[in-house]
Formats: sequence, C-alpha cells, structure tokens
Amino acid sequence: MKRMGYVLMVFCAVVGLDAFARAERPNIVWLVSEDNSASWLKLYNEKGASMPNIEKLAKQGLVFNHAFSCGAVCSVARSTIISGCYAPRVGAEYHRKQKAVPMPEGLKMFPYYLRKAGYYTTNCRKEDYNFDPDDREGVWNMSSGKATYRNRKSGQPFFHVQNYGTTHESSLHFKNTKPKPTTDPDSVALYAYHPDTELFRYTYARYLDNHMKVDAQMGKFIQGLEKDGLMDDTFIFYYGDHGGVLPRGKGYAYNNGLQVPMVVYVPKNWKHLVPAEAGSRIDGFVEFVDLSATVLNLAGVEIPEGIDGEPFLGKGVSLNELNTRDTTFGYADRFDEKYDLVRTIRKGKYKYMRNYQPFNFDGLHNFYRYRMLAYQEWRDMYRAGELNAEQSHFFEPRPAETLYDVEKDPDEVNDLSADPAYAEKLVELRRLLQAQVKSMPDLSFYPEPVFLAEGGGNPVAFGQEKKQEIARMVEIADLSLVAFPEAKQQIERALSSENPWERYWGLITCGTFGAQAAPFYEKAKVIAASDGERLVRVRAAEFLGLTGEADPRPVIMEVLRETTDLIEANLILNSVALLSDSKPGYDFDLDEFESEEWATSKKGLAIHRIQYLQEGK
Repeated sequence: MKRMGYVLMVFCAVVGLDAFARAERPNIVWLVSEDNSASWLKLYNEKGASMPNIEKLAKQGLVFNHAFSCGAVCSVARSTIISGCYAPRVGAEYHRKQKAVPMPEGLKMFPYYLRKAGYYTTNCRKEDYNFDPDDREGVWNMSSGKATYRNRKSGQPFFHVQNYGTTHESSLHFKNTKPKPTTDPDSVALYAYHPDTELFRYTYARYLDNHMKVDAQMGKFIQGLEKDGLMDDTFIFYYGDHGGVLPRGKGYAYNNGLQVPMVVYVPKNWKHLVPAEAGSRIDGFVEFVDLSATVLNLAGVEIPEGIDGEPFLGKGVSLNELNTRDTTFGYADRFDEKYDLVRTIRKGKYKYMRNYQPFNFDGLHNFYRYRMLAYQEWRDMYRAGELNAEQSHFFEPRPAETLYDVEKDPDEVNDLSADPAYAEKLVELRRLLQAQVKSMPDLSFYPEPVFLAEGGGNPVAFGQEKKQEIARMVEIADLSLVAFPEAKQQIERALSSENPWERYWGLITCGTFGAQAAPFYEKAKVIAASDGERLVRVRAAEFLGLTGEADPRPVIMEVLRETTDLIEANLILNSVALLSDSKPGYDFDLDEFESEEWATSKKGLAIHRIQYLQEGK
C-alpha cells in the first residue's frame, strides 16, 4: 500500500493534480477572436476559412448555428457580455464611450459572482467595457497581457478569457496589395453588395488568411490545456466578439455584423451539463446577453436578478426548449464619430431592421473605418457611378424599415417590406421591436449628450423614470412607418410640444419623409431660428437642408460656435457631414474650428469630422 501511495504521488507530480482528481466544479475558458462573423468560417460556409483546431473542438462539443452578438461593435458587444444586459437599456450602447456609465444598481460584472464562489478569474487581455472602472473591483483576479489560469491555488476552478486580435479590423489597414496571400483571391466568394475588384478580392483573401493564423494561435493555447491535464474538466467556448470586418460588417446591424461563430467544447466529466451529444449542431438562437447566465449556470452559481439573458447550457436547459428559441435583438448606435440608431429583430429566418434615422446613410464617413483601402475604393466607385443598385445602397438613404429572408438572402439585399406577400410578417416583427424598445426602455431615444448629462449617473433608474416619455418618442418616430397624410396631424402635435425631445423626433420624422413633409417647412424654419434647445434647432436645419428648402449652414454654424460640450459638438458635426455628402450638398467653412484652442477643447471624435470635412473642400 505504501508503494502504491508513492507511485500515486509521483504520477500526480508528473501529470498534474488537475488531471487526476475529479474537479468539484468545471473550469471554463473563452477563446475570443475579434471582428469575424460566422460566414468567414468553413464550419458555417463552405467558402470560409478552414480552422482545424476549432473544428476539432466542434467534433467534441457543440456548434451553435445561430449565435449572435447583440451589438455590432466591440465595446458595445463586450459591455453586453460582461453585464448580461442589453446595452441600450443600461446606457452602454455607444462606441467609443465618451463617458463611462455605472453598472446597473445592485448588479456586478458577472465574473465577480464566480470569484465569490471560489473561482480564479483571469482575462488576457482585452476588456473594452463602457462601464465605470470603479465597477471592476473584485471582478478579476488578474486582467492584463500576463493573466493566466496557472497562478490559481491547487485544485481551484478557474474562468479564463483569452483574446486574439489577429482578425481585428486593423489587420486590413494595409497600404498596398502586398504580400501575396495564401488564399487565392480568385477563389473567394464576394458578398452581393461588394464590387468585384482586384482590391476587394485581395482583402477577402488576406482576411481568410488571418483566420488560419488565429486558429493556429488558439491551437497553441489548447495544447497548453492538454499539457496541464485540464481537458476532461474544462469547457472551452470559442466565439467572435461581433461580426465583420469587410465593409458593411463591423459597426452595422446587418447579419454579417451580428451573427458570430460559436463552438463549445464539452469535457467528458461534465457532459451531463449539456443537452446534446458531442458533435451536435444546435439550431436554437443564443445571444451575447446570454453568455453570463450560461457560465454561471455551468459553474453552479446563482444567476443574479437584473440581467436580461438566460442560460443555454447547464442544469435545467433541455434541447427541446433550447431549439424553440428563435428570436434575437440587435443594435447599432454611434460608432466612433458616426451616429446612427438602428434596431433589429430576427425571428426564425426573417430579419426586421428599423432605421430610426434613415437619412444617416450607412457609408457616411468614419475616420477609422475608411482607413481600409476597400472602403475607400467602394466609395470612389460609387461617386464615379460604377456600382449596381445592390452595391450602391450603402451610400444612399435607407428605408425606415426593411425585412429580409436571411435564409434565402443572407447578404440582405432583397428588401421584402413592400411586398404584400410579407405584410403580416412585417407587422408581426415591427410590433415585436416596438415592444422591445419601449419595455427596456431604450435610452438612445434621447440624444447622447442629453442622456449623459441627465441620466448618466444611473441609466436604469433614469430609463424607468422616463419610460412613458421614451414610449412617446418611439411613437413619434414610428409615424414615419405610415403614409404622410395619416401621420401629419400627430407630427404637427409633436412639433408644437412643450417637450423638446418630442419636437426633436418630430423633426427627424420630417427628415425621413423628406419633401412629403413640405407642409412643415415654415414651422421648421421658426424652430431652427429660435428653439431653446440647440440640438432641436440642428434637426430643423438638417430637415430643411436635406430637402433643399433652406440653407442649413447659418443655423448649424451658430449652434456649433455656441456649444461647449464636445459630445454635443460631435453630434452636430454628424449632421454637417451628412449635409456635406448628401444631395444637394453643402460646403461648410470650418476654418475657425481648426485652431489649436478649439481642437484641444473639442479633441477626439469631433476633430476627426473637422479634418474630413476640411480635406474635402
């Protein structure tokens, strides 16, 4: 017996205690690649990249056919994940954050609960949350480029996040089409909305190569888990942190910006916590808002009240119930200096997109985005009249609502919203979305600088206090979904409201109708000249300028000189960029805003707008 005990000690020392002793709780690892949607992987698309290490995990685990980021860009997606909350409900929907917001009252970032339950929590390296840094206390044992699960106590379960930037958008900010990619550019399958050019094909090929590189990097990490004897007790999640990153991917609430790859390796000692056999593909919809609840459920940790997600693995989850989940909610707001407000509902194969400011066309300039040569070429070709209708949509005003059959039309270029055969489906999904944005409620219906000034200290409480007011703003915005004669009386009421944000949305609705809203030209001129809210004046001038009824420049320049708020300045400059790049087009003289003093006080996002507009003079 003594001899057996000695042999046992030696064996444990050689292979590691974790490989020998049955863990009391599973370990959980996340492998996260940046900026890649599901369609870039062969696991989801025969023209996608081969990723043998991820494919090996899939054979020993589950592939989720319908996994979605809720936000289409990094900080918004990661804020959704870490909180378990829809970002527009908690004020974390803007990228890059201009002011951090607190976590919802009484709720912690979810690794806090794992750590409290005895887990060792580590993150290597990226966080990129839109929440106050003070809210990160007690969340991670370590979060840095040196973070590793190996520093835990003997036998301690761990949760580790390993981030990989190889597929990040910046990897495609090359200056020329060298070196030669491994992937043959002639072999790539272009999205229907992209022009078939040598540059686009080269960019696709480079990006597919990046997937193979990141797979190799993740393979080395997995080998480390194997060497440490941890595979029998460790769930390994692989997912992309949102979609992208070729033009019209990252930052946009189209399917290519939201649908992500997700594979979960299932360790043999914890197979009882998953509802399907290894190698299965799951059709039920899962969202990033569900990830926190899922990890906590796998770890046997109570899921806190206040989160929006629900677990898709662990105790209490059945395959039948999981496969009934068929709905996902998506959002896109400000991405750097470019403002937008888009919400989506996908139910089954149908995707509904609500463009609340449809005149803010997709291709409106963004400093970081247009560093990619493919973006620049695409815009140049549009301006030269060299694109077909599908390729041109990116640079033109959008409908207020669109409907797609994503199974038949994965590139979302065939809008079904005007087809009588889909009228019932359109109304069904429109109502679902209306209910979603009202029930949260959605804080983006206040202009960002207003929300931050009035509600940034406690966004959730602010939203509940203003829930009826937000619902009214949603109803005013949705007047653009009916015929103008039917909407006219209610628009008039909104423009005459004592509430400035009802006037604000009434003017956005006028901008959506365009020249049909001509009966409100005179009212808009009065508002532009004398309204007590600067941003309401800007929306009135914007409406008049987009229709060619009045020169918007005097009003907007006056307001731009008045503002002392750099967040407000950037929002105003978004209208300047829109009016400059839309027809009829206006040339703004912004020389006075290039001074060192102004640039210092309005630095960052606003100055990117100034630089672009001045370069285009």
